[in-house]
Amino acid sequence: MSIWKRELDFSLLNNRGEDTLVQQLGMEVVAVDDGSLSMSMPVDHRTHQPLGLLHGGASVALAESVGSLAANLCVDYDHYCVGVEINANHLRAKRSGVVTGKASPLHLGGTTQVWQIEIRDEKERLVCMSRLTMAVRKHKGKV
Repeated sequence: MSIWKRELDFSLLNNRGEDTLVQQLGMEVVAVDDGSLSMSMPVDHRTHQPLGLLHGGASVALAESVGSLAANLCVDYDHYCVGVEINANHLRAKRSGVVTGKASPLHLGGTTQVWQIEIRDEKERLVCMSRLTMAVRKHKGKV
């Protein structure tokens, strides 16, 4: 059974990142199934730290982006989700290529959600493991 409560059109999902950090870092939605959402990000000059390795902050940005998008797709249109806490363990260095973050829910509650995000390289090696906690909020009435 699918966890999604909103439309999953790839072009619409990728357009949500226009003129944001998501676009600046080259992230894009690449896969979705009944229980997870995946986004890719290039490892290049935009995402490097000074030693030429994937910047830990870029990995966290990918984790928060894919987890936040997934969280918001799991609530109805009267609600939205915002990040409360994120952590990340950087497990493998990466100099070039592409990494993909796959967000899967650990908890989908009425007021909070917890997501696990695995960031892997092209050879499916684990680069970073992250956990993201989201607050579920209700849109306020229109003025």
